[in-house]
Amino acid sequence: MPKPSLVILAAGRARRYGGLKQLAPIGVHGEAVIDLIASDAFAAGFEHVVIVVNPDTGPQIEEHVRRVWPLDRKISFAVQERAQGTVPAVLAAEDHLDPSVPFGISNADDLYGRHALAQLGNHLATKSTCCLIGFQLDRALVGDLPVSRGVCHVVNGHLTDIWERRQVHSSTDGFVADDGESPVFLAPDTTVSMNLWGFQPAMWPLLHQEMDTHDFEREPEAQLPVMVGKILHHVPLRFDVLATESKCVGVTHADDLALVQADVRLQVSLGERPEHAFR
Repeated sequence: MPKPSLVILAAGRARRYGGLKQLAPIGVHGEAVIDLIASDAFAAGFEHVVIVVNPDTGPQIEEHVRRVWPLDRKISFAVQERAQGTVPAVLAAEDHLDPSVPFGISNADDLYGRHALAQLGNHLATKSTCCLIGFQLDRALVGDLPVSRGVCHVVNGHLTDIWERRQVHSSTDGFVADDGESPVFLAPDTTVSMNLWGFQPAMWPLLHQEMDTHDFEREPEAQLPVMVGKILHHVPLRFDVLATESKCVGVTHADDLALVQADVRLQVSLGERPEHAFR
């Protein structure tokens, strides 16, 4: 059976970060976020990495990858021409993938941990269901600045709903979502999505259908968590939620960089990842 591929969504404009956060130097030796993601993916058995970029920053990311990553790895680049969300970003990679083979999806600015990528790779190599790697909320926040998180409803290990909560941050009273919705307080062990998905080939027509029916005038971006939330209620497609103990650290704001660098060094000191990305 062919090994799965990983689609890394690197077309974001990083407005909150104020720079090319996909290349933010978080590794012990200055490795970029995307370098460590790829290193974890290759170690987890992913055979092919497709990087989705935008026309403006894509050349810089491609030059970095071709200079830094091992030459014997299968790597492709796809361009997302317009900033319309993560659904069209995945579709931009379609022509580079075998339509009969399962594939994973990750952000380019979140470091998920080797264990989480290994869980994803193993599931796609051995199971016939879609999946989501579920993180605990208290292990999916960096710093105190607010972010968005997909809160998951899980029954018997299966995803039954996903709810995008905004302005999520830690406070002296606990974890808070200041988005005007209830509940305001979220439990530390709340399962959240960090956009680390495993898709079966049956997802391709559903992705196209979402693009055909999405109202881009009302909502400029078509996002994967929203799409999955809709199909859970209408399509007999199962999403297994794989709970992970990994900590997900991401570079959302400029202030996050030093915190993520420190966390990576801690992972190395604990033996959770190698000191070098590609050695």
